[in-house]
Amino acid sequence: MAFAYRNGALCAERVPLEEIARAHGTPCYVYSRAAIQEAYAAYAEALAGQDALICYSVKSNASLAVLALLARLGAGFDIVSGGELARVLAAGGAPNKTVFSGVGKSEAEIAQAIGAGILCLNVESEAELERVSAVAARLGRRAPIAFRVNPDVDGRTHPYISTGLRENKFGIAQEDVEQLCRRAGSLPGIELLGIGCHIGSQLTEAAPLIDAARRIAALAERLARAGIRLSHIDLGGGIGIRYHDETPPPVGQTLRAILDCLDARPEKLIFDPGRSIVGNAGVLLTRVEYVKPGSAKNFLVVDAAMNDLMRPSLYGAWHEVRTILERPVAGDATLYDIVGPVCESADFLAKDRTLEASAGDLLAIMSAGAYGMTMSSNYNSRPRAAEVIVDGATTHRIRERETVENLFALETVPAW
Repeated sequence: MAFAYRNGALCAERVPLEEIARAHGTPCYVYSRAAIQEAYAAYAEALAGQDALICYSVKSNASLAVLALLARLGAGFDIVSGGELARVLAAGGAPNKTVFSGVGKSEAEIAQAIGAGILCLNVESEAELERVSAVAARLGRRAPIAFRVNPDVDGRTHPYISTGLRENKFGIAQEDVEQLCRRAGSLPGIELLGIGCHIGSQLTEAAPLIDAARRIAALAERLARAGIRLSHIDLGGGIGIRYHDETPPPVGQTLRAILDCLDARPEKLIFDPGRSIVGNAGVLLTRVEYVKPGSAKNFLVVDAAMNDLMRPSLYGAWHEVRTILERPVAGDATLYDIVGPVCESADFLAKDRTLEASAGDLLAIMSAGAYGMTMSSNYNSRPRAAEVIVDGATTHRIRERETVENLFALETVPAW
């Protein structure tokens, strides 16, 4: 396991997390190279022999070292902004293996993507199609596109990360796709490559993914009968991980079920996993500042906060919390909420946890490799955490801790 107790000390691979805290401070994100490689390999092995491309979802963890590692493993990338495209290129990612999703691409982002030579822009509205064509024509280029379809499938996940229902902002209604394909064929700046979908994140059942794949395959067949040939189908990502008591099926099992329902379609397949590759490959390391007993609640006040890990405050998400030193929990152990210094009642990392902990102790917030650092902020003028990746017995600091001076380096005060 990437994170396990060795001789009573919680380690990242072969490095005690206590050593990492001593060298790099807290809060600190710590990732396991081996865990990322193993999770990616599960996709690669399940898709071996298929005409398929794995496009890692950059929004889940955009650290350059993580992107560079995945690029070396052969991954493409799924991006949602010009900033993410710049990160992919800086990390050595291949633009011709990069797909650009998202409902609100600016003209500048579209021009940036076309200029970089990306594989595909995933178009999500008729208005976007017209904008992409106009930008491409202005550049004297043809923009490769696919239509993101809204298949109206319930991913059975948190409503904030459900993206495949008719009432969600994402994608194009299935009944409008053929008309838009024909419109795309008439535009000089457009090269139509495919269709795709993405129904949500942290999906812990295979059934919604299989349902969506069937609908997209049926749509591709209808388009083929209408004379509209596609070169790829993008089936999105969203396969969940175990945070608490979820039991998502193994990645390989889910992918095999999806492949079975596609009935050997001729189009290239694209998958866009994120959380399932990096989620359980990272932890947030934090130190207890105060133990604060209360009449209604007991609190462990730690140096990490909602600005470091937003998921609990935003989604009510559950993350396992472990002490750095292995301690059996006694029968009279105290129940705590684990909270940060930010001035919001929503500033918590975990609630109602039974722990043996004292001021100065180190805690690990588990399964924090996805949507941790990428969603962090400087709220309350708090510098963002350092990041470290572990490779066996070696550690690499891949992001320096911000300083307070960094936070206002781009600001000026007018000469009143």
